[in-house]
Amino acid sequence: MKRRAFITLLGGAVAAWPLAARAQQRAKLTAIGLLGSDAAAAPIAVAALVAIFTGALPVAAQDYPARPITLVVPFPAGGGNDALARVVAEKMSRTLGQQVVVENRGGAGGTIATRAVAKGTPDGYTILLTYTGTLCINPTLYPNAGYDPRKDFAPIGLIGWQPSVLTVHPSLPVRTPSELVAYAKANPGKVNYAFVPGTIGQMAAEMFARSTGIELTRIPYKGNGQAIGDLIGGHVSMMVLSLSTILGNVKTGKLFALAVTTPDRSKLLPEVPTIAESAVPGFSAAIRYGLVAPAATSAAIVERLSRELRAAVMSEEVRERMLNEGAQPVASTPAEYAAEIDSEERKWSALVKSLNLKME
Repeated sequence: MKRRAFITLLGGAVAAWPLAARAQQRAKLTAIGLLGSDAAAAPIAVAALVAIFTGALPVAAQDYPARPITLVVPFPAGGGNDALARVVAEKMSRTLGQQVVVENRGGAGGTIATRAVAKGTPDGYTILLTYTGTLCINPTLYPNAGYDPRKDFAPIGLIGWQPSVLTVHPSLPVRTPSELVAYAKANPGKVNYAFVPGTIGQMAAEMFARSTGIELTRIPYKGNGQAIGDLIGGHVSMMVLSLSTILGNVKTGKLFALAVTTPDRSKLLPEVPTIAESAVPGFSAAIRYGLVAPAATSAAIVERLSRELRAAVMSEEVRERMLNEGAQPVASTPAEYAAEIDSEERKWSALVKSLNLKME
C-alpha cells in the first residue's frame, strides 16, 4: 500500500471517531507542536500521529476511569477478605481519581460472585477480589462452578499472602503437631475438624492428614463464624484458619495454635513453629489474594489497574495495615499473577481430585 493511501485509510478511521475524541487528540498534538491549526489537514495528520504516538489506544481506555469502579468481594461483609478489599479499595480510589466501591456477594464458597464477574461486561468497571479458594480450589471442588480460572479472567495483580494456623481447642491433649499425629493415630476418627468447603483451611487440613497418615472426621460449616464458635466451645477439636481470624483468641488462651502453614514462622506468633519444621518437611499452604477482571477487558485498562494496585500494595499505609494483620504484601504484574494462579490451581486441583472431594 502506498504511503498516501495508508494515511488516507487512517484518516478515514479517525473520521469515524466521535467529534469530542477527535477534538481531544487534535488539541493534544497542537499543544506539543506536532499539528498546526489547519482544520482541513486534521483528519489525516491526527490519524498518522495518533497511530504512532498513542498506538491507536481506544478512547475508552484513555478516559478510564470515568465513573466509580465496583470491587466485588465474593463473601459476606465483615471477614478477612472484606477487610483486605476495603484497605486496597481506599488507596486505589485516591490514585485512580474515582471511587472503588466494595460490594459483598456471598454464596457457594464464593463461586456465585466469581462466576458473575467472569460473565460480566469487560469494561473495567467491575473487578473481583480473588483468593486461593475461589480461583484455585473451587473450579475443581464444585462440578458446576461455571468458570475457568485461566480463560475467564484477566489477572490484574497479587495483593499478598497470609499464613493459616493449625488451631485446636485447649482441651485436646496435644501441644505440638507431632503430638497431634500420635494422638490421632492412637484414636482413629476421634479428632474432628471444622471447615468451610473450598477454603485453604479445608485443603491444608486434608493435606496435613494425608501427609502424616492420620484420619480426621470432617465437620462442614457454611461460614467461619459458626465454626469458630463451635471450636471455642469445644464442640469440634481442630480447625485451620487464617492468622488474622484467630490471633485474638490464641492470645487470650481460648484456642491453642499448634503450627503455621507457611514455610516461615509468623512475626505475630514467633513462638509457634511451622508445620514444615515440626511435622511435614516442605509443607506450604498460604492464602493468596489478588484482583482480576473479566477476560476480554482491554489490556490498557488492566495495566492501569495493575499499576495502581502495585502502588497501593507498596505504599507504607497499606503495607503496615497488612503486616499488622499477619499478611505479607506482594506486588506483581498481571503476567506474574497469571503464573501464580496457574501454579496454585495445579497444586490444589490435584489434591481435590486425589481425595475425590466434591461440593454441590
